[in-house]
Amino acid sequence: MPDPRDARGAGARHGAKAGVAPEGARVGLVGCGTLGRAILRAHAEGKLKARLTGVTSRSAGKARAFLARLPDAPPFLERSELIAACDLIVEAAGASAVPDLARDCFGAGKDVLVISAGALLDRPELMEQARERGCRLILPSGAIAGIDGIKAACRGRIDRLTLITRKPPAGLQGAPYLRQRGIRLDGATVEQEVFYGPVREAVRGFPENVNVAATVSLAALGPDKTLIRILAVPGLQRNCHTVEVEGEFGSLKVEIQNIPTENPRTGKLTALSMLRAIEDAVDPVRIGT
Repeated sequence: MPDPRDARGAGARHGAKAGVAPEGARVGLVGCGTLGRAILRAHAEGKLKARLTGVTSRSAGKARAFLARLPDAPPFLERSELIAACDLIVEAAGASAVPDLARDCFGAGKDVLVISAGALLDRPELMEQARERGCRLILPSGAIAGIDGIKAACRGRIDRLTLITRKPPAGLQGAPYLRQRGIRLDGATVEQEVFYGPVREAVRGFPENVNVAATVSLAALGPDKTLIRILAVPGLQRNCHTVEVEGEFGSLKVEIQNIPTENPRTGKLTALSMLRAIEDAVDPVRIGT
């Protein structure tokens, strides 16, 4: 049976073999929410150095209406059409969309950039499928920095790794973990620790809030050995993350104060990270780990 990746052409096959997509690679976007719209606006303003050739979304009517307001907007396509038409698929649709999207893309020999990293923790087979198919599964740094240093440090002995997330109460409202335990944050006046434990459990309980923790855990000790504290801080205007690592290499500390977008769960650095990750994915020149 012919390999479906053959449909990508000799140039695309060469790019995939080298570990990078070819220049001019066709990029498709899945999702037209906060992050998807940020990508589309950047594309419309000429600030995205990539060829965006299609968009799909579960909310087709809203997505079409948004695209109609943009100059030179890419066309709205059904998901199967988008996968067939593109070389790199960018997920900005939330964790629930990741498993089926990744399987369909890998089945077609296409690369995937996933911002909802938490979706991979309970589905490690998706990473194995990417490796078996020779497709790239790209996870942007998102709302955190220092991923390159964390990855390097974890090649040696790690003595301590801590991750602390502080968010305004509005950025945590509605999380399943809080609902299940009857934890209310409206009206809170003092800092409150709402979770402490392994990243795997945190991602299940806060699926829209701590993708940063999933990314750190995959770069570090894994989701069961990487621990996270989540704190709700009344009056806080930014989403704050602190990572501290100590080991045979020395010590590393990263602090991020991320200004939220119109969606309090999503910081502006996350959107900027996605833009750069898309550009890096189609650029043969790579800087950093």
